[in-house]
Amino acid sequence: MSIAYSEFISSERLIALFSSLVSIDSKSFGEHEMCDFLRHELIRLGFSTTVDDADFKLSGSSGNLYGFLPGTIPGEPLLFCTHMDTVEPSSGKQAILMENGIIRSNGNTVLGADDCAGIAAILEALRTLEENHLPHRSIEVLFTVAEEQYCRGIAQFDYSRLRSKDAYILDLSGPIGTAAEKAPTILSFTVTVTGKAAHAGFAPQDGIHAILAAANAISVLPMGKIDKDTTLNIGIIQGGTATNIVPDRCTVIGEIRSYSHETALDASRLIQTQFLHSAQALGAAIEFQQEVRCQAYAVNPESPTVQRFEQACRSCGLTPALEPTFGGSDNNFLQQNGVNGLVIACAMHQCHSCEEYTTVQELCQIAEITLSLMQSEQ
Repeated sequence: MSIAYSEFISSERLIALFSSLVSIDSKSFGEHEMCDFLRHELIRLGFSTTVDDADFKLSGSSGNLYGFLPGTIPGEPLLFCTHMDTVEPSSGKQAILMENGIIRSNGNTVLGADDCAGIAAILEALRTLEENHLPHRSIEVLFTVAEEQYCRGIAQFDYSRLRSKDAYILDLSGPIGTAAEKAPTILSFTVTVTGKAAHAGFAPQDGIHAILAAANAISVLPMGKIDKDTTLNIGIIQGGTATNIVPDRCTVIGEIRSYSHETALDASRLIQTQFLHSAQALGAAIEFQQEVRCQAYAVNPESPTVQRFEQACRSCGLTPALEPTFGGSDNNFLQQNGVNGLVIACAMHQCHSCEEYTTVQELCQIAEITLSLMQSEQ
């Protein structure tokens, strides 16, 4: 039975909770205080909890926080996932509520709605279940570390702990009711070109110019959109030691994104081949390294995960919409490990900037959707 949940969600409590979460410094690899806050709250709400050893593996201050709450209605458990870390600058964040209902930082830091808005929505929904003794499915929660660092936290998680087949990841910009239908492979690469040093004034002919070899390769590579589903960017170039020395070393760092995993791998091979040819033409050598940060996926719009989300949106008076995203998230890893996840918009805008903001209305809406999902019998 569909119920409108606006009568249950407390906007005042939700905004107070969001403000408290924002005030906790929780940069990547420094999530200890946030984890302690959330674990205490989960235990109070009846969850069994564990924190894994991702802190040890990543030299951070906290592991991933997992919790399980038995349900009171039939149905497989559902997983709700957000990340605990925020991008910089984040030290001393404050949530400032404007008269028009917009919440911003003081302008010197990010707000941290990415992903405090998602965390707040989950906790408010759980508090509402407890306070009103509402029926709900078995619930799993996973609060991850170092998501902003190419999802390095969830990559360390033991997925055999999960009981859920379906997951909702609250970590997307856009109107409430939007969800990501697909996300890309993100592949980073580093090319090190090695030439030969020589005095640039007296004997430049004796040198092999590593920067020139790198520049020749870059000049023929397609920057930006390679095709409609794939992008290439070289963002860092480092080389040389002095203006009077032919540089014997140049390091080039870039990134490929594609909705096709195979296309991303093909683009990487193309880049390696071009750098090799350009280096060999000048007598230089290269070392090429790549790392797949996360792997592309596409969700089935007919899956129970999507259908349940769309029903929850409609029960809250919202029109659901599936749209592609070109960003990675913890869901890339959940999908790769057999969990059918859906990344949903959760009241965050202009993320990764000091202009980041959220709104009271949207925070309440995503809390309502989360509550509806927790109670879904679908």
